[in-house]
Amino acid sequence: MGVQRMDNVGIVVEDMDAAVAFFLELGLELEGRGEVQGLFADRCTGLDGVHCEIAMVRTPDGRSRLELAKYRNPAAITDGPRDRPHNIVGTHRVMFAVDDIEDTVARLRSHGGELVGEIARFEDSYLLCYLRGPEGIIVGLAEQLHGEA
Repeated sequence: MGVQRMDNVGIVVEDMDAAVAFFLELGLELEGRGEVQGLFADRCTGLDGVHCEIAMVRTPDGRSRLELAKYRNPAAITDGPRDRPHNIVGTHRVMFAVDDIEDTVARLRSHGGELVGEIARFEDSYLLCYLRGPEGIIVGLAEQLHGEA
């Protein structure tokens, strides 16, 4: 038996409200918020005394989700600056297809989003950029070009 689908990507955050607001502005939808704790959480994570707030956000098509987690116990660990470059081993980004990359970047700037580089054109296919969001999360944006020269 193989993988059925990718269920979600988990991201640990310190400011849950800011992270949720950022991803809602991007166009994701809030699926729900809640708290996770107990023996199952300890066993799954390999940590003791887990207590965290979670928020699940999903893409409008319902096929992709992010699970945002704010640890109350044990405390979240930060391992260096949040503005690390993209080529650090283990660093990841989450890529989203958008209709209008310029508009999306402008809207996300009001939620603390900052371009890592600049909006770049890949051949006649895509406009692409990396944007640093809350908690230093790198979000990729891709706007598919339709027959432009």
